[in-house]
Amino acid sequence: MKNEKFHIEKNTIQETLVIPLYARKLCTELFPEIYSCPESIELIQKLDYDFTALQKQSNSIMQRFGALEIAERQNDLAIEVKDYLKTHPYSAVVNMGCGLDQTCEYCDNGTCKIYNVDMPDVIDIRNQLIPPTKRVKNIACDLNDYAWFKEIDASSGAVFFAAGVFYYFKSDDVHKLINHMAKCFPGGKLVFDIAGKTALKIMLKTWIKQAGIRNVNAFFHVDNIENDVRPWLKNADVSYRGYMLGYGNLREPCISAFFRLLSKIGDNILKMKIIRFDFDKN
Repeated sequence: MKNEKFHIEKNTIQETLVIPLYARKLCTELFPEIYSCPESIELIQKLDYDFTALQKQSNSIMQRFGALEIAERQNDLAIEVKDYLKTHPYSAVVNMGCGLDQTCEYCDNGTCKIYNVDMPDVIDIRNQLIPPTKRVKNIACDLNDYAWFKEIDASSGAVFFAAGVFYYFKSDDVHKLINHMAKCFPGGKLVFDIAGKTALKIMLKTWIKQAGIRNVNAFFHVDNIENDVRPWLKNADVSYRGYMLGYGNLREPCISAFFRLLSKIGDNILKMKIIRFDFDKN
């Protein structure tokens, strides 16, 4: 039916896509100079989900700052994707753990090949809400099942990004995944967000708790990039920038001095970064 809404069950993997979607909507309304995603508003209207709790929290300072964090992350990753497309216009653009995010589509240069990868039940709802177009392919697969590699046409290059995804993974799994990607996609580029252990503990009290994560030590966090991440790949360039202020200074009038202070704390004390791997061409 035309007005039928898509039901999202509580305490399921599908539910994890709701929080970042709502944050993109909130940021679009609060900080349009920073980020605009009108599609998020349209998608929320199509979901059968109780948004009451999120709506009640939307007036809190931390909820609003959280929305800004998510918007900045998407902006950062989009900058990296577009930068790669300048020199690889026909490359594959891969959103790892896509949820209902449309960053690939926002970065579309008209010639690239777009891939969205996520768990089967998430891709099922994505296919219904955001049907793939000619150059878009949605892949239903666990990211740690490397079978999805075979679906990617990287003959003209490949840029991969993961937004708020690896916190759900154990550190060893992230290490193994990146090593396999480097071997299978020489000359490719991978960008994703990271945070330190303290930040992960803060997240644990909110959305990560919904994923059943209890032992923070086992799950992916990075306190020292030089010691903990750079040695992963011998033949790759590793670079990083601050998550909140690494790609801009947030000096727009809509951003308060307090939010800029929180951004500095996030980037420096909580060690929130965007990290980039440039895989060797072999």
